[in-house]
Amino acid sequence: MNKHEVKGRIDELTRVINYHRRLYHVEDRQEISDSALDSLKHELKTLEEQYPDLTRPESPSLRVGGAPLPDFKKVRHSVRQWSFDDCFNEEELHAWDTRNKKLLAKGYPSHNWGYACELKIDGFKIVLTYKKGVLVSAATRGDGMIGEDVTENVKTIESIPIRLEQDIDIVVEGEIWLGKSELTRINREQEKQGLPPYANPRNLAAGSIRQLDPKMAASRHLDSYIYDISKSETRFPKTQIEELELLSKLGFKVNKNYHLAKNIEEVINFWNSWKNKKDKQEYLIDGIVVKINERAIQDRLGYTGKAPRFGIAFKFPAEQVTTVVEDIQVQVGRTGTLTPVAHLRPVSVAGSTVARATLHNEDEIKRLDVRVGDTVILEKAGDVIPDIIQVLADLRPKNSKAYIFPIACPVCGFKVERRDGESAHRCTNVKCPARDLRRFYHFVSRRAMDIDGLGPKVIDLLVTHNLLGDFADIYELEQGDIESLPRMGELSATNLIKAIDKSRATTLARFVYALGIPNVGEETAIDLANHYATLGKLMSASAEDLVSIDGVGDVVAHSIEDYFADRHNIKLIQRLISHIKIAHLKPSTPTSPRLRGASKIIGKTFVLTGSLVGLSRDEAKDHIRALGGSVSGSISKATDYLVAGSDPGSKYTKAIKLGVKILTEREFIKLL
Repeated sequence: MNKHEVKGRIDELTRVINYHRRLYHVEDRQEISDSALDSLKHELKTLEEQYPDLTRPESPSLRVGGAPLPDFKKVRHSVRQWSFDDCFNEEELHAWDTRNKKLLAKGYPSHNWGYACELKIDGFKIVLTYKKGVLVSAATRGDGMIGEDVTENVKTIESIPIRLEQDIDIVVEGEIWLGKSELTRINREQEKQGLPPYANPRNLAAGSIRQLDPKMAASRHLDSYIYDISKSETRFPKTQIEELELLSKLGFKVNKNYHLAKNIEEVINFWNSWKNKKDKQEYLIDGIVVKINERAIQDRLGYTGKAPRFGIAFKFPAEQVTTVVEDIQVQVGRTGTLTPVAHLRPVSVAGSTVARATLHNEDEIKRLDVRVGDTVILEKAGDVIPDIIQVLADLRPKNSKAYIFPIACPVCGFKVERRDGESAHRCTNVKCPARDLRRFYHFVSRRAMDIDGLGPKVIDLLVTHNLLGDFADIYELEQGDIESLPRMGELSATNLIKAIDKSRATTLARFVYALGIPNVGEETAIDLANHYATLGKLMSASAEDLVSIDGVGDVVAHSIEDYFADRHNIKLIQRLISHIKIAHLKPSTPTSPRLRGASKIIGKTFVLTGSLVGLSRDEAKDHIRALGGSVSGSISKATDYLVAGSDPGSKYTKAIKLGVKILTEREFIKLL
């Protein structure tokens, strides 16, 4: 064959193989044998090896996995990724339904509603982007705005089409999962190699997708279910059920166990039926997802700050297991808070192996009367940390003793105190090593001093080798100090020094937040910076002065006053400011070159409400502050602008009453 003929043969092989792939992996049927399909794939691979320039992006041969990747690139989602709110019983589901009916009391009679019920697959969420019908990107959910590019790994999943049945631009969402039988097969291989078995299919599916070697992902036979269209160049279907049908027509694997319920009682019946048969499926199911079926009503309800109003995850009852408390140990946090943790005999609960559970504080230990040696009931609801909910006193050892909360810090030995009105115990040693270590993690974090590359492992290494005693030591590190450490060569040391130098110029708000003053979060730090403008004025402020700032109460004010009254903290700050340049952005004149176009923002107070699509809340706040404005968390007569995204809530109503100017997201971006 000449090259033209080879191209035609490759095109035909690609079309036929993709057709049979869909029959087998999506529709669970086949027209030719496995060996015949393998023969076609072998011929295609041979031709592509001979003519690599003819290999198409959607070639089935790419599913075996390419060369290992150096790292995962970040991907900004074109549509924000949301998570559904959870409910765990019928009462909570009825409450969700009642809220929606109140919001839609006008214009949408409740008897017209339908509820699309889908199984909630316990897998790993994926966002797939197609251009002209060809897969161009597969990304993890990430933080909802930015995920990781895992395209090469996802291409190895046979049930995910590389080319759709229609040449359209579309973004879809779904779940990647690993079958229970596949987990069993993989664990047998683990045992043969003397390796520990994997605990559950979900974690293994997530780990497989985040492997840098696509061949590893290909070897684990992952599967998928796609359930949502988040963006499309064509008109969206009018209902969720029609959307699922369209996804199937496009070539995606859709879980067929969905149901259209006429009312909330039918939803509960569907939930009850699957509660009893969920464990018989090849995939893990942890509940059902309930969505109002009609898209027009979905659009009317919109979103809260973190979840759609029109849908909810109706979880199956939390799994409960029994285990034994082998020890109770206390951890010391960044602010000196002592948190008791129960060390348990390892047990599997809700698909995960658990060996620890937090006991929160002394009051919780006394309420449960939990002791070392006790048999306890452990509950894990959804993705929350497991809790001990009950002690089986009848199984308690005869020689057990009630747990006594320590009066001395387990790390440094200093006295522990519990203030009136608080449930927490705290170490009184401001130089406690445990407190310092977690303070370091906070000090270098992204919203604080933002020192890229100085993560917990590196900090631990520096502290272990006595190179860090307090924050100021970070700015006195030399390259030679770092590159001589284990796992830290010349390049790592150079990059870390550059990151440290970059952080030497910062804002007052970031600096105050980085100090880790108890009860002072990021927003409070910004309010303090905007009010006092300089570090000196803030440090000399009394509690009486501080409470005059909107959002600063008595507890926060005294916490700040106490912090700056401590001579150790004063010495630390004096050392820090000898290395750091703190800039405070003051409102500039309209002729300032940097702010000439920002006359409507300088000195103005903004309040944000609702969900923004084009940028995150943090990005919006940063833009406002960078242009000389300020951000407040509450509406008042002093508010100049309310920026209203979708589902604005009560702040929107209050702004109208007070006559505050309201900006849509588009108007806000134009103003910026």
